[in-house]
Amino acid sequence: MGHPFPIREIARQAGLSEATVDRVLNGRGGVRESTAREVHRAIADLDRQRTQVRLVGRTFMVDIVAQAPERFTTAVRAALEAELPALHPAVVRSRFHFRETGPVRELVGTLDRIARRGSQGVILKAPDVPEVTAAVGRLTAAGVPVVTLVTDLPASGRVGYVGIDNRAAGATAAYLMGQWLGDRPGNVLTSLSSGFFRNEEEREMGFRGVMRARHPQRALVEIAEGQGLDATQYDLVRTALERDPGIRAVYSIGGGNNATLRAFADLGRECAVFVAHDLDHDNTRLLREHRLSAVLHHDLRHDLREACHEVMRFHGALPPAGPVLPSAIQVVTPYNMPTTPAG
Repeated sequence: MGHPFPIREIARQAGLSEATVDRVLNGRGGVRESTAREVHRAIADLDRQRTQVRLVGRTFMVDIVAQAPERFTTAVRAALEAELPALHPAVVRSRFHFRETGPVRELVGTLDRIARRGSQGVILKAPDVPEVTAAVGRLTAAGVPVVTLVTDLPASGRVGYVGIDNRAAGATAAYLMGQWLGDRPGNVLTSLSSGFFRNEEEREMGFRGVMRARHPQRALVEIAEGQGLDATQYDLVRTALERDPGIRAVYSIGGGNNATLRAFADLGRECAVFVAHDLDHDNTRLLREHRLSAVLHHDLRHDLREACHEVMRFHGALPPAGPVLPSAIQVVTPYNMPTTPAG
């Protein structure tokens, strides 16, 4: 695999020893296949970030750790790498640790390995559970600042949160739902990927609060733990539709929207209003096809830029500033979609 990068740079990017990287690159054997994949992934990351590698300035190695569906982590990677050149004269290098689902102990293991290996900062999207909070505490004790992305861990030692006001986003979804359903009868399906992500809990609370105040006659039917993955989401939605013939609208808090729409179609049911989150590649297509009513979106590039600034402030590379304000909540319809790719 041809590349212009020194072994020490590849080793730093992969979080491995130079000897291990040398064995992989020269085919000497004695290395697990998963380790070899990490080396090649590090080279690919360096290749995308090569404009940063050649800059002269203070270098920050930042780890991005996220538990989320691939469609979201792809958007995160693209948004961060698009922002890297704008952070000049600082040089921000990034290592990615993405997983769609899995036991909490594996996520905690990733965070603990970063704490042992060292990092200038961690940008984290993770469930709000005690084990993760404790792992963030260990990172903080090791001098590694943690910035939470999209979903917060307020009881942890994190230095900041970047993302939208999730309760306000849920209230916005309820307002749109009420306006578009009007006086038509019908219950609303609310769909969470997991009850352990604080952002989803806050969106659901904001949604329920407004619906209860403005539309108390309309029943809300909740499903959860689909992890935003199509395979599990389809079964949950289909079961809910079969049990409740009155469901006519969806507020999708946690994703899996292809599967949700397929379940409606397979049962011959109409989805009159469908409000979702994040203009990822799936939702962009569904919105263009008028299969979603609206997407509540926020600028991931802005969020990741602010996250990098928080890391720099922690290390004294930027002057202190006040708390980061929530990102703007954008209501995107088929008629005001961005002309450039989302992210």
